[in-house]
Amino acid sequence: MLPKKRPPTHPGQMLLKEFLEPKEMTQKEFAQHLGWTYARLNEIINQHRGISAESALTLADALKMEPEFWLNLQRDWDLWQAMKKHKSVKTIKYAA
Repeated sequence: MLPKKRPPTHPGQMLLKEFLEPKEMTQKEFAQHLGWTYARLNEIINQHRGISAESALTLADALKMEPEFWLNLQRDWDLWQAMKKHKSVKTIKYAA
């Protein structure tokens, strides 16, 4: 369920606040551990890039988690952003 009064947490924000900062791990260190460029990780953390299925698998491996955790965060973020721009259309009426 999406929050009503605030945007959902972006997966990059979750990664930074709940995983990297508590472990006192820098973005550079974590990017090297993952085999990613610093730019790739930094773009995710700064909400300029989303989590792909491949990224979710890599994060899940590194953090001993399920990839669905990351994909669900991304789905919620994407849906919230789309809802802000969406223009409703009329419902189709079906003949009885």
